[in-house]
Amino acid sequence: MPKAPVDDAQAFITAAGITDPTQQSAIITLVTNLKAYGIWTKFKAIYPIVGGTASQHKFNLKDPRDLDVAFRLTFSTGYTHSANGMLPANAFSNTFLNPTTAYSVDNNFHLSVYLRTNSAIESVDIGAQTGSSYNLLSIRRGGNISYFGINTATTFVQLAADTNCAAMYLGNRIGTTMTGFRNSTLVGTITPAVSTRPNNNIILSGYSINGLLQPSFYSNRQMAFASIGDGLTNTESANFYTAVQAFQTTLSRQV
Repeated sequence: MPKAPVDDAQAFITAAGITDPTQQSAIITLVTNLKAYGIWTKFKAIYPIVGGTASQHKFNLKDPRDLDVAFRLTFSTGYTHSANGMLPANAFSNTFLNPTTAYSVDNNFHLSVYLRTNSAIESVDIGAQTGSSYNLLSIRRGGNISYFGINTATTFVQLAADTNCAAMYLGNRIGTTMTGFRNSTLVGTITPAVSTRPNNNIILSGYSINGLLQPSFYSNRQMAFASIGDGLTNTESANFYTAVQAFQTTLSRQV
């Protein structure tokens, strides 16, 4: 029998040591909404980045064990952790989630990040690469273009004139269809050839190429949420944003 939303939420609250009633309520409502929308089971990792400290921000809502196999985060030096999220300064987070070992297919995947800093920088906010296989969200790069690439070799959904990247970004792949969302808005749909999954751990606030971290692509944006999971339909993507935005609004850190 599936767990009730409060049970899944409470497991995370207990593991992360969340004692603030508002934060507890926000987590319970987030889980409730994701289950009500029928998308809870589509996630491998959900990082609410709630609580205000590194020891609280590291936990995966879907599996709040303090283990690599549970995809909890480990942080390099350089982060500032607060109630608003985690702000990197030449820093990165390792999710320990390798798409090659965590998934059995190449065409059903998503990445998301919720950013609170508006900056233009040549960076990757979440991702991994092996050879010419990319899984990444690279937001507001040169020319104010944001790139969404999910199991692709050379072709990306692009959002031009993206001059305010304090927002939620979501990249999906279902079959041959790849989509990009900024908040609840679909910004592009393409059908590139399916590439193999990168054989590297997904990194937050940066990314790795062939297992090697790329310091030149570190992000400087405060992150307040991230997720990794199955591809979401357009309706599911919009509902996902609604749930996450409600969560951020309860915590008074929405953008």
